[in-house]
Amino acid sequence: MKQLKVAIIGQGRSGYSIHGSFLIDNADRFKVVAIVDLIEKRRLLAKKRYGEDVITFENYKDLFGMELDLVINSTYSHLHYSITKDLLTHGFNVLTEKPFCGTADEVQDLIDTAKKHKRMLAVFQNSRFGAYFMKIKEIIDSKVLGDIIQVSINFSGFERRWDWQTLQSYNAGNLYNTGPHPLDQALQIFGEGMPKVKAFMRRVNTFGDAEDYAKVILYGENKPLIDLEVTSCQGYKPYVYNIQGSKGALTATMTQINWKYFKTEELPEQKLLISFDKEGSDDPAYCKEPIKWYEEQWNGENEVYGTFGGMAKRYYDMLYNHMINGDELTVTPEQVKIQIAVIEEAHRQNPMSKKF
Repeated sequence: MKQLKVAIIGQGRSGYSIHGSFLIDNADRFKVVAIVDLIEKRRLLAKKRYGEDVITFENYKDLFGMELDLVINSTYSHLHYSITKDLLTHGFNVLTEKPFCGTADEVQDLIDTAKKHKRMLAVFQNSRFGAYFMKIKEIIDSKVLGDIIQVSINFSGFERRWDWQTLQSYNAGNLYNTGPHPLDQALQIFGEGMPKVKAFMRRVNTFGDAEDYAKVILYGENKPLIDLEVTSCQGYKPYVYNIQGSKGALTATMTQINWKYFKTEELPEQKLLISFDKEGSDDPAYCKEPIKWYEEQWNGENEVYGTFGGMAKRYYDMLYNHMINGDELTVTPEQVKIQIAVIEEAHRQNPMSKKF
């Protein structure tokens, strides 16, 4: 099995906890040979964590000239575009953390740069590979719920934040921070094309100047309406997914899915009546009928690596198979460009003053 030589730029929450932890546990396929971080203690920790032979740098430009199979860009969000472009220009294959870029034009520029230099460009949209989402998508695609009328997606909770991910100047706020996870899933359900967007955003408990409340509605002709919330103001969280279909419904968390549906051929025969009485009386009646529901359930108890570990593993399996065997990238930059365009439009509709 070929071992890919990897460099990670950034040892913050993502670079350390997500990418670093996964690569350490999968050393048969990936070898971390270089770490870049601005903070000295993180570079010193990298020696202990990845091995004394790992090379550490303060500046990512020191990677230039190294023989690397993959560079992971897990820097601050506002640096994703510029650093990724520099890496591609210098001949590296790049995996960029989300949010991919600040604008759709930046995404297109990276796509063009990667093609020009014949390099791989990938985006770490690991929630595409959540076991719960793959099962939800399977249920939707099976048509057992009929036509999908509305999909409500809730990636919310209650928290106050005071870090860099509250600053507009860092391409932060709830839509850029957490939003790429549910938006990527939502656009997979929506299907081809750019949806129409209606968004509502506010600053509530944040210590920065970016939004911590975001509600985004996606819609289009012959498409399901998708109602997506990424808010830090929700103390009670009823579901992650709630789906309304013409023949059924679904409700889900990340660890359990319940869905029910009926079979059209088993429905009582009905015809339109202007008014009618209860059977055997002169009392006016409401429309009521017995419907036989079929109910099913899925849970994530077979997720050996846990919800988040499983997502990372399936993403990296896909990436490895692309780089080694030439398999297609499941998550493409072109797909993520639409996501960034949605975020851009949401911000256009909800301009906020910059304080920092």
